[in-house]
Amino acid sequence: MDQSDSKAKYVPALERGTRILDLVARSRSPLSLSDMARELNLARSSVHTLCHTLVNLELLIRRNDQTFQMGPHVMRWSNAFTTQSDVAAEFAAMWDQETELPGATITLSVLEGPEVVYIAARNSDVSHSLIEFRAGMRLPAAFTATGKAFLSHMNEFEVRKLFSDGLPPGRTPKSVQDIEVLLGELQEVRKNGYSCDDQQVAEGIVCFGASVLDSRNRPIAGVAVSLPTEALASGDRGRVISNVQRIATRLSHRMGADLSRMSGLLHSANQRSGQTAKNETIG
Repeated sequence: MDQSDSKAKYVPALERGTRILDLVARSRSPLSLSDMARELNLARSSVHTLCHTLVNLELLIRRNDQTFQMGPHVMRWSNAFTTQSDVAAEFAAMWDQETELPGATITLSVLEGPEVVYIAARNSDVSHSLIEFRAGMRLPAAFTATGKAFLSHMNEFEVRKLFSDGLPPGRTPKSVQDIEVLLGELQEVRKNGYSCDDQQVAEGIVCFGASVLDSRNRPIAGVAVSLPTEALASGDRGRVISNVQRIATRLSHRMGADLSRMSGLLHSANQRSGQTAKNETIG
């Protein structure tokens, strides 16, 4: 189906109703009919009719001051979405379609304290000879690409508290062993929009990672692509990074994340970490 056919099948009233719900959901304060009509560039009479219907369906609540807020019915959808969403299953289904990096290993992990726990892995024959990732495997978050992706959403105080007893013993000569160096690495993750484990877990393996966000735009998993160092000699680094970012973005979308806010959230984390840069963007 081409784009024109897709647009032709839209139901205008449903599309406008969805825009109203999105606007109310994003707003920090209740909105009036005039507010919504102005923001959405719609006729006030149209907004009035749509809001009346949304109130009757309990998708909106009309307050005493004639402003509107989200209604309780949306929680039924939210709960159903949470119940029916399985990040590991979505990861498996997606990786079946991702064939751009045949020599790479791809992993999915969650954070537990100062460690990441792998919940899914697709090992390649090439990477398998150096390290085998498997479900249930635990590794220090400070060394791994997915761990650094998780930690980048924390502020400096939270990171220091997590490693108050010191960083774990290194797995390789390149494993980070200084908290200040780790904080610097996390600053780079926030700046660049991806994380990197350059042989900190296993010699000869480079991993690139990114966060998977949920409907509250909080990290619920980390996805990483791992390759032998010699596989990057051909200048494919940019393609690998784009691949892992795309996978993380697609998974985040399927988990209900507001992708338009992802850049802003990482920037806020960057400011909370005590850095002074004010105009950084996600690369």
